[in-house]
Amino acid sequence: MSGQWLIALTFVAYLAMILAIGVYAYLRTRNASDYFLGGRSLPPAVAALSAGASDMSGWLLLGLPGAAYASGLSSAWIALGLFSGIVLSWTTMARRLRIYTYELDDALTVPAYLHRRFNLGHPYLRTVCAFFILLFFLFYVASGLIAGGKLFETVFGWDYEWAVLIGAAAVISYTLFGGFLAVSWTDVIQGLLMSLALVAVPLVVINDEGGFAASWGQLHDKVPELMHWMQDNTGQALGVAAVLSSLAWGLGYFGQPHIVARFMAVRRPEDVPAAATVAAIWSLFGFLGAMSVGLFGHLELAQTLPDGERVFMALVEALFHPLVAGILLAAILSAIMSTADSQLLVSSAALAEDIYHVWFGRKTTPEAMVKVGRWAVVALSLIAVAVAMDPESKVLDVVAYAWAGLGAAFGPATLISLFWSRMTGAGAIAGVIVGGLTVVVWRQLSGGIFDLYELLPGFILSAAAIVIVSAATKCPAAVAARHRQLLGS
Repeated sequence: MSGQWLIALTFVAYLAMILAIGVYAYLRTRNASDYFLGGRSLPPAVAALSAGASDMSGWLLLGLPGAAYASGLSSAWIALGLFSGIVLSWTTMARRLRIYTYELDDALTVPAYLHRRFNLGHPYLRTVCAFFILLFFLFYVASGLIAGGKLFETVFGWDYEWAVLIGAAAVISYTLFGGFLAVSWTDVIQGLLMSLALVAVPLVVINDEGGFAASWGQLHDKVPELMHWMQDNTGQALGVAAVLSSLAWGLGYFGQPHIVARFMAVRRPEDVPAAATVAAIWSLFGFLGAMSVGLFGHLELAQTLPDGERVFMALVEALFHPLVAGILLAAILSAIMSTADSQLLVSSAALAEDIYHVWFGRKTTPEAMVKVGRWAVVALSLIAVAVAMDPESKVLDVVAYAWAGLGAAFGPATLISLFWSRMTGAGAIAGVIVGGLTVVVWRQLSGGIFDLYELLPGFILSAAAIVIVSAATKCPAAVAARHRQLLGS
């Protein structure tokens, strides 16, 4: 049997297992809480691995190794910023968000939480939030489909467009039926498979080269321009703007709806510290493995890759038996599916909970809400497929834009709302709008201060807008009292 057939059979077996989990979760999904948050029943390890897997996406196996392959150790500043963001978001906001969203009439989404946190009598905050979720998640889901297109194109030689369509069909199928439970439990499998892949590939390279010290020494000899933390691949020193831009990636964690949904879904608030520990350990191994894959590609591959984001795939095919390669390449599919499904679910929740329910059906039944959510998954997937059809797109570039938009729009509003009793609904609306629009506008500009990653100015200006508008408007006494009561929970 040819190597390609072995890889194909591995993929089919993997997809069959994932779809079986989706069917099982479908049988356990009875209402909107089950569909969108799994009934808030996730054990700490499941919540942590699900958050990590839904976060990392194809960029951990394609984007970050590609950045390390092209830019070397200087790209590790991104990994450092992200690791810091993971730890800080779990330790500062996860427990409070779990308590607050449950106490505030079981809020299932970030927009619903903010609406109830400020006891607003109008739907404008939820609608503005839903708009930015849909806008930026379209790009985020598209980045996963781009990664899937590159995977199937590289491994099987399929046309890129057909590869995108097949990947989208796989994601839609089990997200559509199983909802949050299917997504979360498959994320555990996918997260473990991603970890295995990112550890196995560097270990094989290190063994082939005679140990870690020998491998590191050969990298210094072969690509010395890539082995400096404070220099880019041309030998130029990194400026303050470049370092701050890389570290600023960590700010995005406070505002990613598909990640903070795992904070809301933890079984008990007391489980959060254990979940935070698992999340930190898993992500640390993931980042170290991804950086190693990108760097070690220069030792094992005879030819320079024109597209560095294919380095993981090239190493796997070069180093492993086709059956093992199939399992490891399925890790890329895992990464893609584990993020795209979560993003589709959050987007469908925004459409169903924050637009359809608010504007068209205040007395909508739970069953109808689930149906609307499923139709939203299909509609959003089709739009994301259209966005992903450009084969020249870079996974990391598309992720960076979506990550910045969501982080700047929702990070300051969510974080400040958990700690400041005088924050107002008007301040929240201002923060979401200013953060989201700053990213959209900043992305179109270049030169000087505009070379900063748009997440950093977006986050800062959003926080400033929240403080200024909240100070200029009056927080109702009942809302402030309710917040102080929640603080004591």
